[in-house]
Amino acid sequence: MKKLFRTIFCLILLVVLAACSQTKKQSEVASSSSSQEKTSQSSSKVSTTEATSQESSSSESQASSSNTDIEVSDAHYNGSCYYVDGKYGPVIIVNKKHPISSSYAPGDDSQALVAFQELVSAMRAKGFGISDSYSGFRSYETQTNLYNNYVASDGQTNADRYSARPGYSEHQTGLAFDLIDSSGNLLEESDAVAWLADNAHKYGFVVRYLKNKESVTGYMAETWHVRYIGEEATDIYNSGLTLEEYYHVDGGDYQS
Repeated sequence: MKKLFRTIFCLILLVVLAACSQTKKQSEVASSSSSQEKTSQSSSKVSTTEATSQESSSSESQASSSNTDIEVSDAHYNGSCYYVDGKYGPVIIVNKKHPISSSYAPGDDSQALVAFQELVSAMRAKGFGISDSYSGFRSYETQTNLYNNYVASDGQTNADRYSARPGYSEHQTGLAFDLIDSSGNLLEESDAVAWLADNAHKYGFVVRYLKNKESVTGYMAETWHVRYIGEEATDIYNSGLTLEEYYHVDGGDYQS
């Protein structure tokens, strides 16, 4: 009888132990599953955070790239004319957006005139027919008469493409010169024009009104019109830009 009782007791004990073992396994499985879910959720959050960070970084990068675009800056006004701070000093700016005082009358700038004469001599030495005559400083009154004559003969719309209104002419600065050929015409001979375009900067000048830049400079291309800048002329020439583009100033047509 005792033997039977021990046998039954052992069987019951085995059943209980098996049940406990099964419960423990289920608990471990559940715990493992919960841990995996938490890890997965954590990874998901990290992944989402990284993606958000990357998107933010991308947006900042794009914003930074956008901020590197050239912005138009205002030129300074000294009561007579506008100017920008050039590499070697102030540079006067006169165009359809930046007028000059009617009373401003410096005559031909002495340094610019000497440089212009050296330029003309160099062109003659190359065999180009360049006249002693040239068009340099023009007073406000002279420009008024000249412009009005062009308007009368060609209409204002056409005249505005090649002649400045009074108070808007670069010639009034005393820093601009028009080259005249040996026949008395404005310089347009192809070889002479090509040489001038490539070498004017060596004498401190830039060809002011370039081809296909009317929307920027406000004027049709003028192969004969040079503007004295000084030493920085070489930097401008190498950039391939107009004065407006190089110095980041507004250009184009008149305000109204």
